[in-house]
Amino acid sequence: MSVAHPVMLAVAVLVGLACAAGLRWLHRERAQAYRAAGVRATGNLRRYLPTVLFLAAVVFLLLAVARPQATLGVPRTSGTVILAFDVSNSMAADDIAPNRLAAAQAAAISFVEAQPDSVDVGVVAFSQGALNTHTPGNLHTETVDAIKRLRVTGGTSLGQAILASLTAIVGQPVSLPEPSAPPPDLPYRGDATIVLLTDGEDTGGPDALLAADLAAIAGVHIQTVGVGTVEGRTVDIDGYQVSTALNEDLLTQIAAATGGAYHRAQDEGALDAAYRDLDLRTTIDDQPVELTGPVVAFALLLLMAGALLTIHWFGRII
Repeated sequence: MSVAHPVMLAVAVLVGLACAAGLRWLHRERAQAYRAAGVRATGNLRRYLPTVLFLAAVVFLLLAVARPQATLGVPRTSGTVILAFDVSNSMAADDIAPNRLAAAQAAAISFVEAQPDSVDVGVVAFSQGALNTHTPGNLHTETVDAIKRLRVTGGTSLGQAILASLTAIVGQPVSLPEPSAPPPDLPYRGDATIVLLTDGEDTGGPDALLAADLAAIAGVHIQTVGVGTVEGRTVDIDGYQVSTALNEDLLTQIAAATGGAYHRAQDEGALDAAYRDLDLRTTIDDQPVELTGPVVAFALLLLMAGALLTIHWFGRII
């Protein structure tokens, strides 16, 4: 515990000692006067308790002026979140109104705007390849602008999306090792989360489950959000009618490989709920908390108690 104005703390201590000494002297003088008069003093509690409460309130008010502070562990959401958006042609399907990508964008914007500045949010757009469209940062208005610029194009590579997200998190290029080679030495980022928003249809690129294993090695959780319906829709791609449906099995396996969870989002409301359920990291930070308010409240409580006792016992406040 500390105080912003140590001088006032010293004043509060001196006033408290002076009040205690003065009250003791008054009690001794009264006792001598009663003995000299041959009177036995009674009711000491009634005579002195209200006064003690009033004087204690004065001391606590002086202590409040010193602005006491305590360092407490305050839980808060922090770390890095990468929103990895599937922008492949299948995300134009309208089984979620107005379409899968637009619904995912609207829910993501609400999520970003609700985050404290202790959370760095980045954006990765992926189709057959992946593009890091916005590096992680706490300027959330820029993140929202990046989300609004997303447009559908190309196929889908979930593995490339995970690798690009890891690259943004660790600050160095990440790729799958050769089959006989050991995994790359990645810095541990247990405070980071990848939110993979996709219909789960993987049409090529690096193996998504092997990429998820790399994320697990780095301590990064992947939360997968399945955008669409199991029944699916037919979309027009370059004049061809292509059927697209939600691949929940793959998304569940990717999330499980990193200790994350899969969330089904079959409409805009379910997307919002999926964001609320995301298991973001909570840390305990030591922060100074000013105790002036509680000290003043306690002093006022002492004053009120002293006043009520005086009224009850003597029919007056003073």
